Amino acid sequence: MSDSAQPQKIAILGGGVAAMTAAFYLTETPDWQSKYQIDVYQLGWRLGGKGASGRNPEMGERIEEHGLHIWFGFYANAFRTIQTCYETLDRPPQAPLATWQDAFKPHDFIVLQEWIDQQWQSWPLMFPEVPGNPAHSDEELSIWALLSKLYYWIKQFMQQLQAHPQAAAVDMTLSDPAITGAHPAFKQLASYLSKDADLLASRFQTDIKEALDLTGEMLEGLAQGDKAVATQHGSVLHFLLKQLTHWLDDRFDHLLDTHAEIRRLFIMADLGLCIGIGMLEDGVLEQGFDVINDIDFMDWLRKHGANEQYTVNSAPVRGFYDLVFAYVDGDLSRPNIEAGTLLRAMMRIALLYKGGIMWKMQAGMGDTIFSPMYEVLKRRGVNFHYFHQVNELVPEGNSIAEIRMTRQVALRDGLDCYEPLVDVKGLPCWPSVPNYQQINPVQAQLLQDNHINLESFWSDWPEVYQRQFGEPLPTLSLKKGVDFDKVIFGISIGSIPHLCPQLLAQDAGLDKMVGSVKTVVTQAYQIWTDTSLANMGWTDQPDGQEPVLSAFTEPYDTWAPMDQLLCREDWPSALEPKNVSYFCSVQPVADFPPPSDHAFPARCRAEARAGAVNQLQQDIWNLLPAVASAGEFDWSILIDPLQRKGKARFDAQYWRSNIDPSERYVLSVVNSSQYRLGTDDTVFDNLYLTGDWIRTGLNAGCVEAATMAGMHASRAICGLPAVIVGEKDL
Repeated sequence: MSDSAQPQKIAILGGGVAAMTAAFYLTETPDWQSKYQIDVYQLGWRLGGKGASGRNPEMGERIEEHGLHIWFGFYANAFRTIQTCYETLDRPPQAPLATWQDAFKPHDFIVLQEWIDQQWQSWPLMFPEVPGNPAHSDEELSIWALLSKLYYWIKQFMQQLQAHPQAAAVDMTLSDPAITGAHPAFKQLASYLSKDADLLASRFQTDIKEALDLTGEMLEGLAQGDKAVATQHGSVLHFLLKQLTHWLDDRFDHLLDTHAEIRRLFIMADLGLCIGIGMLEDGVLEQGFDVINDIDFMDWLRKHGANEQYTVNSAPVRGFYDLVFAYVDGDLSRPNIEAGTLLRAMMRIALLYKGGIMWKMQAGMGDTIFSPMYEVLKRRGVNFHYFHQVNELVPEGNSIAEIRMTRQVALRDGLDCYEPLVDVKGLPCWPSVPNYQQINPVQAQLLQDNHINLESFWSDWPEVYQRQFGEPLPTLSLKKGVDFDKVIFGISIGSIPHLCPQLLAQDAGLDKMVGSVKTVVTQAYQIWTDTSLANMGWTDQPDGQEPVLSAFTEPYDTWAPMDQLLCREDWPSALEPKNVSYFCSVQPVADFPPPSDHAFPARCRAEARAGAVNQLQQDIWNLLPAVASAGEFDWSILIDPLQRKGKARFDAQYWRSNIDPSERYVLSVVNSSQYRLGTDDTVFDNLYLTGDWIRTGLNAGCVEAATMAGMHASRAICGLPAVIVGEKDL
């Protein structure tokens, strides 16, 4: 075989969703091994990136996550990928999580917390299940069609307001004298519908139901028409939506302080109308969502007349900010997200889901996603190199010429490769610590004695190793044309300044992206209790579904019981939990010390622990009144094999601070998306970027964006996949 017929060597750096997706689609190509040799280089002992999870054998093989991971029902690309992965894996029918339907279950129950009259009130939202497979989403709907779908929800909320018993005395007519057949809007509408203008005006003014129906008819027609027609009559629709907004404000303002249900219906209707008006006024329907990325979403709502007290500062709006951790440096007083990016995500979440609005994984994310992905890729012939820490990418001209790495550990004599998975009740899983028995015994003991975290940017392992062996950790250098031809960089954007300083100096666009696309530290904790959710005082479980709750107290504003996971853990019968709950939020961290400050992770974890303990002691009674009261939490309900007393039982739980450059959450701060690069947009001809931080069309931190990024990297190299759902607005 001639050199020209040799497979191209592709080095994939990192093992998160985007990197594994790129490898998956590259190996979907026919006869891929004749075209490519793929090598994955991974820090530490496991794949997963920000989605990595582990099993703790000392604590009932419990699942330990980076945070709360739940998929949304509009994740068409992610579901398409994982469904194909499970089909390819073809587990025996009796095996745990044999199919994707076993691995994911739809979830419809969301709860938002409102701070009203100096107390927390729960706002339950039960979303209807929508028939269909989430891998077969219709995200390619036009923005006009999305607006039409949005209006359906607005109409529902306003009709519920109209029918509410407390609204019996509310005037249901639109008596604005501006509503006449002579109004230009009604003349245009009459022409469009081939109707009499005076008759239309009379119909619109007579009753709110007639006004809603008429507006809906027009929207449906515009959604089915061509862009030119829709643009021409946008002013008519704008007038109608404005009139509905005026009616809403005038008729219900006096009821909002005293009637929770009316207030909530008002918020949802006002939010929807404001979004529709803003999309029309700012050209979103013609130019796409990015046209409004020069303003923060809450400021955009204010700009278009949303009620400041009830809508702009509402639980639904705050819930979305909490969902995407949209606080600069973790500072809750600095909310910041591009209006267009958030609006695009909101509309896809609420209007384009299939099955449930959410889908809960039935094991840890590592077990559900990365174990099947790893097994399929390894079976296909992808090479995995664990314990390889990337130190620097070195350019030569317009190519990546060298990748410098540290080999973190040596394997036990006789082992050619590291086997990363462990069996937990028949399910292949990733452990929370390395499989030490596969590591050189002296190094393995040293790692354990010094509590070394091989995934930490601030690890003191290099110093410990140097003291023990009198020499630095071994390094290696991958060379272009020898060890690799192309590089897929799948390590998150926070690591680029540390790993790619020479690239940043040479590529102004890459440097601008790294300076513009911000990241934020997140924190999380999990508790296991000997008491069921109902016995702790939470009884609202429609159709047996536990809540996914947001907009709660800080520093942990999001909570979800995850009891579906308990059957996948392996606790002794005497310690078997009846509930496991996950909490997460941003963590305020603005400055990061150099890697020599080895105590930095411990300081951040201590802050995360203090916040968790304080929430349980001071605030959790608002949700779980049977085990807590103000200032007093029943610590005895926490599972603790050591049977400690009081707050000390929290030490048997799990908490973490996600401070490492590669695990911080990627933000979409105002005006940042314009600087995101596509996968092959750098000046380097053999470099492909991938991750939820590149330009994908979604441009937000989530599994779907990471999957799309991996698909983009694969397509740039091999042409597949040809279709990536939702990569364009228009």
